[in-house]
Amino acid sequence: MTNTALTVALGDQRYRVDRPFYVHAAGPGGVTDVAVDPSGDVHVLVRRDPLVDAGGPAVASLDPEGRIKALWGGDLIADAHMLTAAPDGRLFIVDRDCHEVVIAEGERRVGGIGRRNEPLSPFNHPTAVAFAPDGTIYVSDGYANHKVHRFAPDGTPLGSWGELGDGPGEFMNPHAVWVLPDGRVVVVDRENDRLQVFSPEGAFIEIWTGFAKPLDLWGDADGRLYVTDLVPALTLLSPRGERLGRCRPVLNAAHGISGDAAGNLYLAEPSPSRVTRMVPV
Repeated sequence: MTNTALTVALGDQRYRVDRPFYVHAAGPGGVTDVAVDPSGDVHVLVRRDPLVDAGGPAVASLDPEGRIKALWGGDLIADAHMLTAAPDGRLFIVDRDCHEVVIAEGERRVGGIGRRNEPLSPFNHPTAVAFAPDGTIYVSDGYANHKVHRFAPDGTPLGSWGELGDGPGEFMNPHAVWVLPDGRVVVVDRENDRLQVFSPEGAFIEIWTGFAKPLDLWGDADGRLYVTDLVPALTLLSPRGERLGRCRPVLNAAHGISGDAAGNLYLAEPSPSRVTRMVPV
């Protein structure tokens, strides 16, 4: 078999494609998201069917080189969807069908947002979590509630916005969320094939199009956004939404994306179940 090195261009930057960086073989389920914490460790989230599949870990915590440090979370998370590393290193894990965001530190549950197994309190199958520079927490509540919720850093509710539809400020499925350095909130409106941009308080600003079922997004320190979709493609946007580049680093769509301080990008692929790393060259 010939060894093939893959290189992709995203805007002016070229990347070496490391595929796979991690393959999940430690239990049932498939990779659904990835997050890099402030120390550089990479946390891979694994989704399984809690009513059918055998027990297994929900999170694989890796060192920066991809070596497994811990497999954990099977007793904490029933229906893993997305996870986000907070600035203080805690992990906020969306337990979608349990209607809760579980907060973990190390391998322990230390709190949560929402009432577990109680729909509409306030979540109804939530999707993702993001943090503003001031610590405000945003949760996209996508599969049945069509809203974005805003919380103070201590979890106190600050308000919500959104309703079902395809007009400005409406959502079919707010599948992911990110906060830019200036506080603007960018929401992946998956089934409407677009991103929507809001003020920190939820006032509609604009719509960015040009995507086929966008799935997730991650932003770097300069405010540039990296958006995955079902083409499959990875699109680079400026902080104002201009398209700076596009590439195809995965065989199938990446359900989740994250990045680190060195400029590496990590893509979570459910099928096959693995993480791809893009390394700047």
